[in-house]
Amino acid sequence: MKVGQICVKTTGRDAGKRGVVLGVEKHNVLLDGEVRRRKVNIMHLLPTDKTVPIKKDASAADVKAALKKIGITIKETKPKKAKPRPVRDRTKKKAAPKAEPAKPATKAAAKAPAKPSKTAAKPAATAKK
Repeated sequence: MKVGQICVKTTGRDAGKRGVVLGVEKHNVLLDGEVRRRKVNIMHLLPTDKTVPIKKDASAADVKAALKKIGITIKETKPKKAKPRPVRDRTKKKAAPKAEPAKPATKAAAKAPAKPSKTAAKPAATAKK
């Protein structure tokens, strides 16, 4: 594989589409063209005998022009328009809920002391002789 060589992807979502080699590493190449620009394993490509004169790491426009010269057209894609993000208005302060007046305690509950529980009042067990 060398820079400028036309290849066909054999695997993945871009299988069957052609691209131009823009960079070569040990087991991977940088591919662009009908495929998405990305690093691809050499084992997933089928090299063709066609080449185009192109520089290493060329721009997408250069790749498109080079492929157009040999008769390969690239489908135009339109970028998605960014939707406005929802913004929360943090300047308005929420009104605090009105607290209800506390109910007065009944007289019987206020006078009566708490009764100790029967389990706590049991005397401790006596030791064996």
